[in-house]
Amino acid sequence: MPESSPETHVIDFRAAEQLLEARDPRGAIRLLDSVITAHPENTAARLLRARAFFLAAQLRPAELEFQIVLEREPDNAFAHFALGRTLERGGRVDEALRHFRLAAALEPRPDFLRAARFAQGDTGNGEHAP
Repeated sequence: MPESSPETHVIDFRAAEQLLEARDPRGAIRLLDSVITAHPENTAARLLRARAFFLAAQLRPAELEFQIVLEREPDNAFAHFALGRTLERGGRVDEALRHFRLAAALEPRPDFLRAARFAQGDTGNGEHAP
């Protein structure tokens, strides 16, 4: 196996983005594991891995990764939104609502606003991938 370097970690990160786009979250997770092991402080890699866990229906690991991102970046609207989706998918709607509202308050994008209203009982179509 070739030796890891910062360059190979960048290549692995970019390849993981492409795998996630191609709907191969498990492949993305495998690549990101080595990146995060070498660079545990890399919030972008953790956020990408959290999205991959979500798409692979690994809700607990996704939740943990989103929480780590939010500990480092409490004003990350997307991380709040994605954590809300993760909690919602796991049946924890009350907890999800808090994160949907935070996401909408931090960045009033239409999808964040819809999620906050949907969680309050308005109409919506439910699940969306983060």
